[in-house]
Amino acid sequence: MKKTLFVFTTLALAIASAASTYKVTLFQPSLINGSELKPGDYKIELKDNKVVVKGGKNVVEADVKVENATEKFSSTSVRYTNADGKYKVQEIRLGGTTSKIVFNN
Repeated sequence: MKKTLFVFTTLALAIASAASTYKVTLFQPSLINGSELKPGDYKIELKDNKVVVKGGKNVVEADVKVENATEKFSSTSVRYTNADGKYKVQEIRLGGTTSKIVFNN
């Protein structure tokens, strides 16, 4: 019984400390932390104040701030700033949550 309890406790702690994972689709070439990502589907891993964006062979890491809105976002959306004709990701609003990822400039 003690072994079973220990295994479940360890598993719960591992899950709680794991990074949160989300999916996002970029519909245009997008800059994140100086790296250009092609349009497509990406996986976002969020832990503490860092985000890792993965898609195919592309992996980009960036410092971020997570902010909470008062209501849940109905879908995941990306907000951009236009820098010299290129679209720099400013924030990602995570659908089904109240969280938005704000990229540090």
